[in-house]
Amino acid sequence: MTTTGPRAKRSRKPAVVAPPEARIEKAGTFPGPDRDPHPKAGRNGWLKVIEDLDPVTHHQDILRITAGYEFPWDYQRSLEFALFRTYCVPTISELLARTGEFEHRPQKRYDDTSLLMAELIEHGYDAERGRESLRNINRMHGKYSIDNDDMLYVLSTFVYDPLDWIDNYGWRRLHPKERLASFYFYRQVGIRMGIKDIPESFQEFHRFKLEYERKMFDYSDDNHAIGTYTLGLFKSWYPKALGPGVEKVVYSLIDDRMARAFGFPKGSPRMRAMSEGALRMRSALVRRLPKRRVSVSGGNASNRTYPGYPLGYRPRDLGV
Repeated sequence: MTTTGPRAKRSRKPAVVAPPEARIEKAGTFPGPDRDPHPKAGRNGWLKVIEDLDPVTHHQDILRITAGYEFPWDYQRSLEFALFRTYCVPTISELLARTGEFEHRPQKRYDDTSLLMAELIEHGYDAERGRESLRNINRMHGKYSIDNDDMLYVLSTFVYDPLDWIDNYGWRRLHPKERLASFYFYRQVGIRMGIKDIPESFQEFHRFKLEYERKMFDYSDDNHAIGTYTLGLFKSWYPKALGPGVEKVVYSLIDDRMARAFGFPKGSPRMRAMSEGALRMRSALVRRLPKRRVSVSGGNASNRTYPGYPLGYRPRDLGV
């Protein structure tokens, strides 16, 4: 939920607003990810590595393997839809509309968020680049007064939406340790962001997410505006002639609750079947490829806002 923009004045209130009785937790100390891990033999060589790791203490290793080696494309697409999902909450979209970033610089706003989160996964949240990324995230959030539950909800989408996407469209099912590692990783990130009352179990946090969506997803004009700007961003990544088709694919992949909250038309069941079929065909192809030996979670040389990233860039350069 990274927000930037010169139009908003710095609030004197706390960046993350929580009730007085909210639980403030101390960040834990865990080993950073191995930057040069070695897979075992076979197509499932990385899965065999994960099976030998503890998701509580080595969640940074596991998530880096999942996002950087096993499912980099799926992980990126799932985070795009996870962020899209958060704009169904009127209090979140109202803040984003107020910054003007989505109206004027949607690509930069997207790239800032994507790269900062990728830095955390690639280097670890306590490594030099990870700490710098967190300082940048907290600096940008510090310009605004943000409800703690809204921050907690955005954090929950980073945990669970990639899991759902990969289980539906990935080339293999996730191992239970990968699911737990996602929770423990983002829980520690959330603590370092100053988010209060983060649930202590995978199941409890998932219940919070589902209940929050049930209560808070509702139509607003800000939802519609931010959703429309984001849809326009998605379309801008493809030739103009494909724009109407991209729009139909996006409508088909969001659920009915999201469509209502955005004021978007309900997706076509036929288009949904075609979209999901294409995603599963891609996964069938990836399943036949050799395992990846170089992580791609920490960089994007073709980035539109920061060409060649990370060469020549630091996390502090993002969001400026």
